[in-house]
Amino acid sequence: MITQNNNNDKQFAAIVLAADRTGKDPITQYTNAACKAFASVDGIPMVIRVLNALQACPQISSIILCGPPETLHHHCPELKQRIDSGQVTWIPNLDSPSRSADSGLKQIPENVSVLVTTADHALLTSQIVQQFLQQSIATTADATVGIVRQEQIAAAFPDSKRTVIRLRDGGFCGCNLFAFTPNGRSLVQFWRQAEDLRKKPWQLIARVLGFKTVFAYLLGILTREQGVAAVSQKSGVNIQTIELDDPRAGVDVDKVEDLRLAEAILKNEKQT
Repeated sequence: MITQNNNNDKQFAAIVLAADRTGKDPITQYTNAACKAFASVDGIPMVIRVLNALQACPQISSIILCGPPETLHHHCPELKQRIDSGQVTWIPNLDSPSRSADSGLKQIPENVSVLVTTADHALLTSQIVQQFLQQSIATTADATVGIVRQEQIAAAFPDSKRTVIRLRDGGFCGCNLFAFTPNGRSLVQFWRQAEDLRKKPWQLIARVLGFKTVFAYLLGILTREQGVAAVSQKSGVNIQTIELDDPRAGVDVDKVEDLRLAEAILKNEKQT
């Protein structure tokens, strides 16, 4: 990424993706919230937790929220107040995460670097965001992706079941944290192409990774560096992964079990 004399001077605009993707979201049904982003986690709506983490990070200069629908905002008065006061800019979500992210990018000047995250990242903290951004700035990449080792999550939260990418050099979980320099924004277009091919798996594999890389993964010999290099080559964007040391970074709330885990973690933190 573009470097500066002081990493703390680098500013990012944040995009938070906050749309429900299904009318039968398990979190919405379990909590009876108006939408997933408004589901309470230990007494605070998830989206508010994420906004709190971003607003407490000195490297975040502005926040754009993509979704949920404006007709639902009255169900979360605190969010409505932040939007009305200009602390958060709301835009309607589109029909996929990549299209929503692209819509958010169009609201941000082209010379501004961008952080993208999601409203279901209920355990996100300003420290996690700052570590991710500082390490991103220190790289030469135009796009970075936050990851955490699965063994760290398993050690901290033994009952947690996460989606794991198993590579030769370890198992890794995503953190729903992505950063882009102005030169890295085109990766969102690549992401959009991949989404459009989600019902054509073989074309998706060929477009995103290439068959050689997939076979290496299936054989258990693909390394993290090789996988990232393959996506960088296919997308034309220099991508690097950022390994975070806080296991909470790898826990989002997609299932009821995730919600219970997040609440247990937060309650335990209050007691210590």
